[in-house]
Amino acid sequence: MKRFIIADDHAIIRYALKTILLSAFMNAHVEEVVDAEDLLRKVLQEEWDVVITDISMPGRSGLEILQQIRLTHPKLPVLVLSMYPEELYAVRVMKAGGSGYLRKDTAMQELVNAVNRVLLGKKYITPSIAEYLAHSIENDSSNVPHEDLSDREFEIAKLLASGMSLTDISEKLSLSITTISTYRIRIMKKPRPVDSSPPVGLADSF
Repeated sequence: MKRFIIADDHAIIRYALKTILLSAFMNAHVEEVVDAEDLLRKVLQEEWDVVITDISMPGRSGLEILQQIRLTHPKLPVLVLSMYPEELYAVRVMKAGGSGYLRKDTAMQELVNAVNRVLLGKKYITPSIAEYLAHSIENDSSNVPHEDLSDREFEIAKLLASGMSLTDISEKLSLSITTISTYRIRIMKKPRPVDSSPPVGLADSF
């Protein structure tokens, strides 16, 4: 019996993912958690075959939890699902030790294919991610501004670009406003190539 755990703060997403998994894997056991802290606690307490997690959740981000899981369970497959474009997060997820990155609007069969592949101990890379990685190799990746940011800096930059206030970001990430302001200053000081444009989803300035 396969054991899956789903981490997402939206009930309808968890329901959809659970339905897909139960229809594809007979007698599977599927549990749900709503934030990163509960996910980490469950991973430490129980055995799982695959973790499926969102990037943006209350408290710590999915990327931070992914890194924590890698420290204690280096062979546990972690699939990351997100609403954000692959060019923003896919490479970060793979570098952090993720087994694959999928958009939430992916087809049901693609999710099942991804789970089957990571169960074999392999990575799941979509054609669009493969193309993006190839493009990054052929072209100087240092010309992509957001890749110079740390994971936390990138998370805050994304929220700032979406129009969220420092107070809102502070509440969402469970960090002080002073900490968010410090990150904002760091982000603004990062060098940006003159001829480059920000990736989809990030603004030129904050």
